[in-house]
Amino acid sequence: MRQWGFVYLADGCDPARDVSRVDSGECLTVLIGVGRVDQVVAAARRLVDEGAQLIELCGAFGPVWTARVIEAVGSEVPVGSVMYGAEATEQLHDLFG
Repeated sequence: MRQWGFVYLADGCDPARDVSRVDSGECLTVLIGVGRVDQVVAAARRLVDEGAQLIELCGAFGPVWTARVIEAVGSEVPVGSVMYGAEATEQLHDLFG
């Protein structure tokens, strides 16, 4: 793999501005921050258009928005998402509650 992308959700992020690139010389990782869940599809599409071979999504998008991204990129690249197990429920509530 030469290039992959990760989309995350964080208050105040603007996908036009909040883009980070980590280049190891062998693989480029592109991270895009979005401020609203409805921006994830365009961000993922952008990653594919710019050469991403794989996309991962922050767990905050959940299964509905993950499915929308999968539909938008079709079979062009695999799409996965971060998930948390039940053992993390209390910590997540403390963090975001």
